[in-house]
Amino acid sequence: MIKKFLDLGMQPLANKYLTKKDIIKKNKEQFYHLEVGFNSKTKLVSIVNTVPSKKMFDGNYPYKSSMSQTMKLSFKKLAKNLIKTYNPNSILEIGSNDGPFIRNFSKKKVICVEPCKNLAIITKRMGYKTYVSFWNMRLAKKIKSKIKKIELIYSANTLSHINNLNSVFRSIAYILSDDGILIIEEPSLLECLQKISYDQFYNEHIHVFSLLSINNLIRKYRLEIFNIEKLNTHGGSLRYYIKKVSNNKFEIHKKVKMQLNQELRYGINKYSTYIEFKNKVESSKKKLKQIFLKLKKKNKKIIGYGATAKSSTVLNYCNIKNEILECFLDTTPNKIRKYMPGTHIPIKNYNKTLLNKVDYAFLGAWNFKEEIFKKEKQYIENGGKFITHVPIPRII
Repeated sequence: MIKKFLDLGMQPLANKYLTKKDIIKKNKEQFYHLEVGFNSKTKLVSIVNTVPSKKMFDGNYPYKSSMSQTMKLSFKKLAKNLIKTYNPNSILEIGSNDGPFIRNFSKKKVICVEPCKNLAIITKRMGYKTYVSFWNMRLAKKIKSKIKKIELIYSANTLSHINNLNSVFRSIAYILSDDGILIIEEPSLLECLQKISYDQFYNEHIHVFSLLSINNLIRKYRLEIFNIEKLNTHGGSLRYYIKKVSNNKFEIHKKVKMQLNQELRYGINKYSTYIEFKNKVESSKKKLKQIFLKLKKKNKKIIGYGATAKSSTVLNYCNIKNEILECFLDTTPNKIRKYMPGTHIPIKNYNKTLLNKVDYAFLGAWNFKEEIFKKEKQYIENGGKFITHVPIPRII
């Protein structure tokens, strides 16, 4: 049974940035009602009203994971450890994006699955076998007919985008070799609740996983988690190491039980925990708006830093428009000279000169805070300040 607990209002598609032509012609944007619910049976937290995948993941998808130094280093470190520990001969990545993970492996060993054509073209040009497709059983059967043994399946920040998780894990269990492993990493629900990072919820993030919910989902496909790692990426993530129940090569690490106990102590299995979270989100909204309004009354110049999908949720929920934020700075080519979904705040090409002219910058990409602070040391030393809403709205 799905119990709703959070209403983030009417939201635009978070990664559909508008052109100037769209604004002038007043082309109609698609909005959806962003509500979040708790499944009392599986303990899975998901958005209630989903958007069809083909409307979100197409030939103009703007996010490239290789543009983040943090993500590139994370993928490189993982790849090095996987080669050392498992030395897989056949690797399948579900949601390969523009290839920052698979670039660390031999082209002969890798298969990429990526539904966004503009990203799939990149890995194809690099020489990697790439299927421009959504992950499902049909594709799993097609791949298995050509490669009998898939030793490692990897997916980062992708499975949370797929509505039908039964289809996902059924097809993974079908194609994974008996002694193979599945590694998935996704934002941690526990971290989301603790940090009050409600911007983890948007149209593409259909689910935010806990260890508890993944355990409940994969059990029926004779899969089990044998190890887990905590990551700093994407505002706090978990990396799950999964095997077939029949695979006795790997013992279940004590970290799995420790994480599960931590989740249960927090009350991740109780609906009351989510009602408490909702109350904190509503309080966060009020506090963030107060900060912006006070600064604008003092005629302070405020911009956004990082035109992210996450920030789209915050801006639209809190009704923050270009009277408050003059623009966003971003380095992503597909976003520059466009406008934020819903709020229509202009996005400008990042440059230090422009940043140094403003008093405050709202951290749209708060999950890369450490990387940003290193990059903007001069701005901070010159008196520039950042605004964040995580874990509470404040000026840094």
